[in-house]
Amino acid sequence: MPPLVPYFEDLVQSATFKGTSNNDYLYNTEHMSQAIAELAPQLLWKNFAALNAVPRPSKKEERVIAFMRQFGETLQLPVEVDAVGNVLIRKPATAGMEDRPTIILQSHLDMVHQKNADTNFDFDTQGIQMHYQEDWVTAEGTTLGADNGIGVAAIMALLESTDIAHPPLEALFTIDEETGMTGAKGLQPGWLQGQLLLNLDTEEDDELTVGAAGGIDVTAEGTYAPEPVGAGYQYHTLTLKGLAGGHSGMDIHLGRANANKQLARVLHHVLPVVEGRLVHFDGGSLRNAIPREAVATIAIPEAQAAALTEELTAWGVILQQEYRQTDPHLSFSYEGVAPSATEAPSAADQKAFLAALAACPDGIYRMSSDMEDLVQTSNNLARVVLGDGSYQALCLTRSAVDSEKGAQVDAVKAVFELIGATVTTSGDYPGWTPNLEAPIIGMMQDIYQSLFGTAIHVYAGHGGLECGIFRSSYPDLDMISFGPNIRGAHSPDERVQVSSVQKFWRFLLATLERIPAKG
Repeated sequence: MPPLVPYFEDLVQSATFKGTSNNDYLYNTEHMSQAIAELAPQLLWKNFAALNAVPRPSKKEERVIAFMRQFGETLQLPVEVDAVGNVLIRKPATAGMEDRPTIILQSHLDMVHQKNADTNFDFDTQGIQMHYQEDWVTAEGTTLGADNGIGVAAIMALLESTDIAHPPLEALFTIDEETGMTGAKGLQPGWLQGQLLLNLDTEEDDELTVGAAGGIDVTAEGTYAPEPVGAGYQYHTLTLKGLAGGHSGMDIHLGRANANKQLARVLHHVLPVVEGRLVHFDGGSLRNAIPREAVATIAIPEAQAAALTEELTAWGVILQQEYRQTDPHLSFSYEGVAPSATEAPSAADQKAFLAALAACPDGIYRMSSDMEDLVQTSNNLARVVLGDGSYQALCLTRSAVDSEKGAQVDAVKAVFELIGATVTTSGDYPGWTPNLEAPIIGMMQDIYQSLFGTAIHVYAGHGGLECGIFRSSYPDLDMISFGPNIRGAHSPDERVQVSSVQKFWRFLLATLERIPAKG
């Protein structure tokens, strides 16, 4: 088993992790099996394992910032951290490559923290528990952090390498990409000196991403006057789980079930039939993840118990039939419970709330007319909560066209304003408009063809990338994004393909080696 790498050992013992047991971060078999330790390229996988032992949720990146700073300092490379927490490490060119332009290598430090409901795991204190099987690395009931940890680890491997030819490098590690892109937004003009940025945050190894959608967070909030449910009612918890979920940009075209939409759909139809009251609703988690689970507590008159069973049994069959291809593990269940709350919205407020959820746009709004099979505009009804006199619905709207993004936001606002909610927006970020004339595109197409014998697809994606934001501070910067095969990002099904990482690594090294001399 490889020893604890020195910079990582120092970090574990530093004050950065005060109050946390060293055992939570040990680079050992708890977090990486011997099989993973022996994967190639070893320098990349070693750094991925070290990174994955450091908790790094969005907006709580202090520990991983310290980790990355110490990594660079241990290599005796210049390290800078800007006002928002982005880390920049510079490395001179290798011998013979000094006449090449400086290349910016960029990935984000934060990861989406998602776990299955039955997984006992604390993201704030535990490192990701990884497994290798049949060409894939996965995690045990949680997100893996391959998005964007593989990109980070690849850059770390290049910084640490002593035998890889490359131009002068600027390694830019941004923060908070997953929940607001505040790292990219806080990037100041003049800090970066490179003319070409390679973003390592694409999840298909046969694609060059040259454009991406913009996005905006939409939040609807409201209150209601709780009413006592009264005597003679039974309480039941309805649980919809086992959905595939996934990335709300890259996976939105797959037609997977949204747990919030589908549970609200059931309630919207069933509660009037059984004269039921909605006591509590809790579904989804992060804006950029398609909701996989939702739970509701309802109260029904005791005389309606048989009718409830009949209705919910029928709806379970309907949901499983409709989503048998996209969500084969969908599970819909209900059980009687002792009430933790005995108040509910009025009948009118309940009807309005469920009608709003039913009407709220979700999924694809429009496909691109300029690029085949590209989602142009979508909305994800990501998080819904009701109880104790208030409710909240969180959405993430994406579009490659700003005016259309605005139209989709207006549709969401209209739905919830009709029921008296206050609707606000935040975190607006621009799309990345493709520059198909950039020389790097043709060069990388040729490299891919020569290495692998097939053509690479030039693609604009629906997921949010930081490149569009970089353009605001660095308008003349050429950018391109690529990476290995990652599946199930933003869900506990996340996994990365080992052979694809090896392919991506070869492509990255060949690209750096082929960067032409300054004109």
